[in-house]
Amino acid sequence: MSGEAEEAGDFLALVARLQAEDPRLSGIQAALVAAARTGVANDSRTFARRLDLAHALVLRELNALAERGETIRIDGRDARTMRTRYSLASQAKCP
Repeated sequence: MSGEAEEAGDFLALVARLQAEDPRLSGIQAALVAAARTGVANDSRTFARRLDLAHALVLRELNALAERGETIRIDGRDARTMRTRYSLASQAKCP
């Protein structure tokens, strides 16, 4: 298995584990948390591009997740591009 395929497999396994731990998470929301944990992406545009998703869909899921306030916090927004920077909420950083 190539390194990139192995990393993708590890990422998807983390997404599945996060969804199993919190069934309220959609697949995209679990992937946003996984991306923040692993450093894959910390802004909405990068996340959308790397996972080949529409940016508007990512923004909707990111905002819904941030409103819950348990796992992700919004760190800033670019008004022109709508790029939204995010990180793990403090309680989500603990294993």
